[in-house]
Amino acid sequence: MSTKVSHSKSALLIAKTIDIIYNTNKNTNQNTMNNTITANELKTKGISIADNLAAKGLETIVTVRGEAKYVILPTKQYHELKECELAAALMESENDLKSGKYHEGSVDDHIKRIQNA
Repeated sequence: MSTKVSHSKSALLIAKTIDIIYNTNKNTNQNTMNNTITANELKTKGISIADNLAAKGLETIVTVRGEAKYVILPTKQYHELKECELAAALMESENDLKSGKYHEGSVDDHIKRIQNA
């Protein structure tokens, strides 16, 4: 299996990542008051309160003592974000390979190098 990603595919992944982040931030900024619940509300009303917001495609921010602590995302949105995260890591690794930012050697050599860093 090849780990090479074409430039056009890389550009598409970057564009998709930016679009998802922009839309997530846009939804969060526009709907923060509408999709914030307290931990106590979640405890007393159950997951149905978050389900109602998820059905609209909104992430739900759960607050604990007034501080945002958790985010509940629709599964599809979560998977899209994870895919973008992995694509970004792959592109970073490919760039490191192209620019020579890697080491060759045994596992023991690697452990010694990171312990001495």
